[in-house]
Amino acid sequence: MSLEPDYKDWQQVLNLIKQSIDSDQHEMLLTMLLTPDEREALVARVNIFHELLKGDLSQRQISQMLGVGIATITRGSNELKSKSDEAKAEIAELLK
Repeated sequence: MSLEPDYKDWQQVLNLIKQSIDSDQHEMLLTMLLTPDEREALVARVNIFHELLKGDLSQRQISQMLGVGIATITRGSNELKSKSDEAKAEIAELLK
C-alpha cells in the first residue's frame, strides 16, 4: 500500500476535470470539490477577468459592482498583465 497521493500536480487535476466533462459528470465533480464559498469566489473571479478585459470600468467600480476588495481586483489585473496579448484574446473569447 502506497502512502503517496494519486493526484500530485495541477495537470492531473485538470485532466480529471476534462475527463469529467467528457463523461458529463463535471457539475457533480466541481460541486463536490468546491465549497459554496469557493464556488462563489470562482464566479467573482470570472466576472473580474470579464470586466477587466472589457475595460469599461475602473478597478474600484468593478470592486463595488462585485462586492470584492480592491486587492482582489488588483490580483486579477496583475495576472492578466502577465499574459500575452494572444492569451488575453483567448480568455476574452471564452468569457463572451
